[in-house]
Amino acid sequence: MTDQTTIPQITETVAFADLYVSPFNPRTVVSDDEIASLAENIKIAGLIHNLAGFRHDGTEGVGVVAGGRRYRALALLQDDPRFQNVQVQLAADEDTAKLWATSENAQRQDLHPADEIRDYGTLSKTGMNACQIAVAYGVTEKKVYRRLALAGLDDAVLDALKATEISLSQAKAFTISNDAKLTLEVLEVVKSRGTKGWGAMSDHQIKEALKPDHVKGTDRRAVFVGGEEYKAAGGRIGGDLFENETIFDDPTILQDCFEAKLADTAVQLAEHNGWKWGEALMDDGVYYDTIERMKLARLYKVEGVLTEEENDRFNELSELVEGDACDDAGIAEYAELKAKVKGVFTDEQMTHAGMIMYVDFNGRVELIEGLVRVEDQAAAIEAGVLKKSAHKETAKKSPISAKLQEDLTRVVVGARQNALLDDPTLALDLLAYQLTQSQGYRRIHAYDLSLPYLSNVPETETGYAQDKRLTLPDPIESKGNEAEDFAAFRKRGHKKCMDMLVRKIIGQLSISDADLADMIDQKTKKVTRDHFTPTAENFFMRVGGPYMIELWNDLLDLSENHDAAKSFAILKKGEKAAKLEKLFGDEATRKALGVTETQDARIAAWLPEGMV
Repeated sequence: MTDQTTIPQITETVAFADLYVSPFNPRTVVSDDEIASLAENIKIAGLIHNLAGFRHDGTEGVGVVAGGRRYRALALLQDDPRFQNVQVQLAADEDTAKLWATSENAQRQDLHPADEIRDYGTLSKTGMNACQIAVAYGVTEKKVYRRLALAGLDDAVLDALKATEISLSQAKAFTISNDAKLTLEVLEVVKSRGTKGWGAMSDHQIKEALKPDHVKGTDRRAVFVGGEEYKAAGGRIGGDLFENETIFDDPTILQDCFEAKLADTAVQLAEHNGWKWGEALMDDGVYYDTIERMKLARLYKVEGVLTEEENDRFNELSELVEGDACDDAGIAEYAELKAKVKGVFTDEQMTHAGMIMYVDFNGRVELIEGLVRVEDQAAAIEAGVLKKSAHKETAKKSPISAKLQEDLTRVVVGARQNALLDDPTLALDLLAYQLTQSQGYRRIHAYDLSLPYLSNVPETETGYAQDKRLTLPDPIESKGNEAEDFAAFRKRGHKKCMDMLVRKIIGQLSISDADLADMIDQKTKKVTRDHFTPTAENFFMRVGGPYMIELWNDLLDLSENHDAAKSFAILKKGEKAAKLEKLFGDEATRKALGVTETQDARIAAWLPEGMV
């Protein structure tokens, strides 16, 4: 074969009328729609890559050995003078022509991601859409969209990506930045720490460095205030394209908007609902001592009594609602009757009382109604809507102000913390006690922290085996005194307390960073199928029939025309699900089907898409 390194590059302008598809060209089957789309792209962006051709002996013109799709697209553009003459790179001999024809697709080197990002971004600015760009480059639309999402990155970031000084994943993290100076500063740090290993900055760390004070759109304040009010106050909205997340860039403005809207909403709700006053709390919940600290007395709703007819109707509607067979009108009627049973506040009660409002962790407005302030309690007692306290009021007014008392309390807390530093075992046992014994309505407040509930059990538990160690032992029987309860807890021994603490913390594991999750999985040798077996109930009845047919054939290496594949395909959905459940869970079934060792291993390792 001719040494390609010694052959000069020859490019000529050739009249399109003199071109034809060379017999060396391997591409014989093409899509008419694809060619039409490519022609539209060439019309907009021009011919990005030249054709490759060869002058065959005894034949006039130039045969196209590489670029058959482009040639066919150009044929549709011959009414445009720009494409009536085209640039063609000519092969010097037959060996070279054959080499070009067979290797163009197989040996073509993909563009570097940084080059793709720049190229796709440039074409997008000319008016080409993602579909057209995908056809022009022979890639998927999904890939084009991913690259276009990065087209707004600073040139320095793309240069670093091209030089492999940062990874593609790290480059994606820079899309949240709108500060050019900070982008360059953080980029230098990322480059200095590399792309792999423990020293490398994770995507999360990069985002935190670019926007250290940002607030996510899922924050309760952001949900309550909303983007429009926040922007009207001068706040800036950013976003994480790859997390599909809105970011509030100005936390101070958000907090001011939150406090203002909270106060206004409390007053408006009080007026709308007929209360004497309304007050907003900044906290995301009401704690066990909140009402007591605010020195509020509570009123309770006056329970209603249903007539015999209403009671019969209520029972009738209850059955319909529970059976999910009630229409909207019936549900509304049921709600009214249920509210009457629960009771309502009377007009006289509302004359003396008010409500407090707070925004919970999810941004929802919550109300606690029927509260009487200290200055209104005497009048409420006189009116008969509030009972006089049975406790004898002997306390004298303290000479210590509330502000001073708060400072003194802080001193006590600090002293307790200082002392606990010398007894770390006690401190850890106390943490284990709080996190493992707080259940239901019993909340232990030793440390100012709590762990959210993280579900690790699917709705359908068939086929799922959870390690019993994730279910903590029953809590100690409370004697109503926390000091005694904690003492009883410690009698189990520090090792047992730490074991419970470790299991409780593991039960909160929720890793969002893919690299960290992968590392933990490798270290622990996690095998999801050790704990999960697909069954009819937990999986197969929740997918479609075609999916089950494809899975059955794939696991057993069956063609669509195989008798076993045909007999499975005609089964009802429930029958398909039952057969797949037996295939996965019954060794005798696999033996009867003649499952090979390779197929058996495939079945044992199989997981649905999205599970890792």
